[in-house]
Amino acid sequence: MKVIFSRKGVDSAAGGCASALIGAVPVSLPIPTHEPAPVTYGDLRSDLAAMAHDLSRGKLAAGRACHLDPDLDHRALSARPAGWRGALGQASASLGHLDNQGVDAGDLFLFWGLYRPVEQVAGRWRYCGPRRHAIFGWLHVAEVCRITDDGIDALRRHPWLRDHPHVRAGWNAANAVYVASDWFGLAGRRFPGSGVLSRAFSLTAPDSRLPSIWQVPGWLDPSAGGVGLTYHPPGRWLGQGQLRSAARGQEFVADIAARDDAATWIADLLQAHA
Repeated sequence: MKVIFSRKGVDSAAGGCASALIGAVPVSLPIPTHEPAPVTYGDLRSDLAAMAHDLSRGKLAAGRACHLDPDLDHRALSARPAGWRGALGQASASLGHLDNQGVDAGDLFLFWGLYRPVEQVAGRWRYCGPRRHAIFGWLHVAEVCRITDDGIDALRRHPWLRDHPHVRAGWNAANAVYVASDWFGLAGRRFPGSGVLSRAFSLTAPDSRLPSIWQVPGWLDPSAGGVGLTYHPPGRWLGQGQLRSAARGQEFVADIAARDDAATWIADLLQAHA
């Protein structure tokens, strides 16, 4: 199985702010977009729309189009079609990287992003703590839908994808949607095929002021016999289980093959935080 550490949600480059931590609960804010999109920030449930507006200082306003992807939380929109499941779209170079790594049905995305603690003061949301990188959700792949120019083929198979941005007309030829499983098994345990963690899992090392310095498990760290991670050559592994994560790239792939320690670590994470 391949595990993909997938960078998603707003950050300093896309949206100009961080996603929110309410206590330990992650609230991922989707990025703004000029690509085809059926959803605006105003279409999101009211607390998400308010957070996006307040934390971006009005840049992510109600009428602005947003890229709700990955779409993991049934509650993000007020109305969902029958049969809705979690889904992730990817295109262009990032899709090419996933294809080159052989990512397919049976593989697992762990979604992470830039987060800051928030509080509500006088009816408005504001940040109240330092930035960190944190895992906020997951998706186990049941099917990879290759999207044609107008998305009709995918919609015929999965009509509930109608609100997903990657099935809209206007994308280039390299475009796909990863559809979540209903359920999947890992390390002898059973989990929903996709979802949002009830408590964020911090990737940032506890002693680091930089969000990009991660504390990683031994199964991932090649200097400790781990499997390594695409986009991360030897110079990024700092020893003592720390990694200077790449500033570029969305999809970092690890091939855990038959590593029982990796499967157990991921299952423990999901069981403790899902």
